[in-house]
Amino acid sequence: MDQSAPEGQLSAVKQALLALQAARKKIDALEKQQTEPIAIIGMGCRFPGNIASPQDFWELLSAGKDTIATIPESRWDGKAYYSSSYDDAGKIITTQGSFFSKVQESDPEFFGISPREAKNMDPQQHLLLEVCWESLEHANIIPESLAGSRTGVFIGICNQDYSRLSMSRDKTEIDAYMTTGMAHSVASGRLSYTLGLEGPCVAIDTACSSSLVSVHLACQSLRNLECDLAITGGVNLTLSPETSIDFSRNRMLSPDGKCKAFASDANGFGRGEGCGLVVLKRLSDVDPQHDHVLALIRGSAVNQDGSSSGLTAPNGPSQQRVIQQALKNANVQAEQIGYIEAHGTGTSLGDPIEIGALAEVFSGVRTAKDPLKIGSVKTNVGHMEGAAGISGLIKVVLALQHKVLPAHLNCSEQNPHIPWDSLPFEITHKRQDWLANNKTRMAGVSSFGFSGTNSHVILEEAPPSDRVSFMPAKLGERHPHILNISARSPKALNEQVSRFAQQLQRTPDDALTAFCLAASLHRTHFENRVSFVAESKKALLEKLNVFLTQTPQDLALNKKLSLNGQAPKVAWLFTGQGSQYAGMGKELFETETVFKEALEQCATYLDPILERSLLTLIFEDQAGALNQTLYTQPALFAVEYSLAQLWLSWGIKPDVVAGHSVGEYVAACIAGVFSLEDGLKLISTRARLMQQLQVTGGMMAVFASATEVELLLSKIETSGSIEIAGLNTFKETVVSGDLSALEALRSM
Repeated sequence: MDQSAPEGQLSAVKQALLALQAARKKIDALEKQQTEPIAIIGMGCRFPGNIASPQDFWELLSAGKDTIATIPESRWDGKAYYSSSYDDAGKIITTQGSFFSKVQESDPEFFGISPREAKNMDPQQHLLLEVCWESLEHANIIPESLAGSRTGVFIGICNQDYSRLSMSRDKTEIDAYMTTGMAHSVASGRLSYTLGLEGPCVAIDTACSSSLVSVHLACQSLRNLECDLAITGGVNLTLSPETSIDFSRNRMLSPDGKCKAFASDANGFGRGEGCGLVVLKRLSDVDPQHDHVLALIRGSAVNQDGSSSGLTAPNGPSQQRVIQQALKNANVQAEQIGYIEAHGTGTSLGDPIEIGALAEVFSGVRTAKDPLKIGSVKTNVGHMEGAAGISGLIKVVLALQHKVLPAHLNCSEQNPHIPWDSLPFEITHKRQDWLANNKTRMAGVSSFGFSGTNSHVILEEAPPSDRVSFMPAKLGERHPHILNISARSPKALNEQVSRFAQQLQRTPDDALTAFCLAASLHRTHFENRVSFVAESKKALLEKLNVFLTQTPQDLALNKKLSLNGQAPKVAWLFTGQGSQYAGMGKELFETETVFKEALEQCATYLDPILERSLLTLIFEDQAGALNQTLYTQPALFAVEYSLAQLWLSWGIKPDVVAGHSVGEYVAACIAGVFSLEDGLKLISTRARLMQQLQVTGGMMAVFASATEVELLLSKIETSGSIEIAGLNTFKETVVSGDLSALEALRSM
């Protein structure tokens, strides 16, 4: 068939074939889009046990510890509500659980919330605001930079305790903030409002599967191109005893407050609190110089139990189907899954059903020598209900990063009603290396809601190239190091310094440059700030500790900026000819990768024009060629341009650029007036033409006013010409003319 023939000259059959090919390409593109991996580029979490970051969470998991403790008195009087009998009306079978020691509002001023409104907000909203901010910073994203972006927010939230408390107040105490303070839609909407996000914004309540369903919907939204970035996860706080009473009467709660998933003594779950969020991006949109891929979401699925044996009873076939649907969506085979993060509440009814569903999917593809590993984070942190799924997902991401499977707790003897001997499964009783066997590590995460909505997510470890560093490439080791820390208030600044000191303790010595650069580039800089300069990690830690123990007035570097909330304006001035010297920029060339690469790029363009090596001219000039205009101007341009690129890489961006002589050309290049190549051609041509001029004149700076200089010029007796060439200031004047005339003026 003649593909080059005009369409009008093709037969109807040929036209139909071409149309069919085009349609096939579109279908293939859409199918690829619908199954594109989603990159997890940031995470944030707050869990009981002083867990304020993913790293804190991993330390708990890796150590095989849990966060179960006595329920704080700030929630309710545990002893007064306790009964050892499930049948006692108005009583709770346990005094234990995984709870925050206290629930408090976030810093209202930080998020621009009035104190009155803050007091009327569900603490779950406060928690979401803080963890959202932290997850974005973990993703190397300055939160305020997302204003106006198509960033989606998908939040799982099902706890209504605050609504009950709010509605029970005296009617005269109801104010204008009650509805926004307790509405679940506002829990997600407040994130979008505070950060100025304009993508989809949804609050999801499917009970215990809420947060994992939110992750599924976020992935779908990204694949459907509804948003370009997504913040998703869930939150759960237990503020009143009523739901615990109900769970106790339904025999759902464990008397010791622990989840003993798959154990012979499994007798219910322990309630937990927490908040976890992840930041998602389409893999094709990942910037390898900026984004650090923590793991990939290959696929996910959501379904419903439908008409089962009971409204709140788990349904094995539905669980089986949701896993199979997720595998299909991920384009992954069951044998590729090495670990399952189970829902694992630890109930006598739920555990056998969940294992049975896993058996239907995985028994035929695993063996006793290569078993499917199974565990549940609920044995560490309890059942977080609205945040349960996201806690399991974050656990698996951390396990993929460290290539280690944490221990599954509270299961010294496995449930005898499950036929373990005939199942190729292994409960991860002990912390163990996650062996890959020359395959990429993959895992499934399950979360089932007691309302019947099930969700499953397939995770894959990040590609090797993305696991190297969480910082941009092109970092050169530098000394000394500068660490910038800021906050909205002096008290918050002290807390930030304390957190930075803890994080720095965990940071390897060779990552200090990256650590300091992250603080400068990927953190919002507020008005209360402090900077520390040190040669080493040890010296930096000493200075941080001094700051925490001394009074603010003793610290010279501690400063509060008064800029009415506005960032200071920055202007760059580029110098002209005369500032050159042999070896200029040599130390930067040897220590700063960005400077080195920029100067080498300039040399690529200039060497053929100059017919000599730019780098040799700058760093090894022995004959004084650098002071010849032909070479001076291109060399200065190249050094100034490279220095500007270095500052830009540090996040220092000018609002205004200006220059003198050669500097004007560099300023124009930085401002985007012309490209680097065109700028170098222009300055080289300028230098060549100026070099060709006959040297018969000169310039002189006179520290006097123009009026005074004019008077002096009128008195000169010389045949050479001379005149005022420039007015630098009221007291500085530049004259230009023949050398004989300049000499006559100088001698006056």
